[in-house]
Amino acid sequence: MGLTKNEIFTDEINAVSAFAKAIGHPARLIIIKYLLQRETCVCGDLVKEIGLAQPTISQHLKALKEAGIVQGTVEGTSTCYCINTAHWNAMNTKLQSHLKPVPNDSKNCC
Repeated sequence: MGLTKNEIFTDEINAVSAFAKAIGHPARLIIIKYLLQRETCVCGDLVKEIGLAQPTISQHLKALKEAGIVQGTVEGTSTCYCINTAHWNAMNTKLQSHLKPVPNDSKNCC
């Protein structure tokens, strides 16, 4: 299997690809959905609300944080997480600009 040559793609394409990869796991989508619905920082509710083990949620939050999708702040002994709205909105717009809808009456397919 060959290596991906990311340097041949634009920075925007690489950023959109990283964003898509970060949201490309069902557990991460559920975490994002929960955080978007709450519209506030969440401290420790994710295990109870989502039903996954704490280490699993921590692993997914780490991936989402590395991708810039969530941000965290330490409050006492716990970390509170919320959506990084500026990054989320920017990447969501860029992703949608690359995935334009195809008209239902399109005849360009075999």
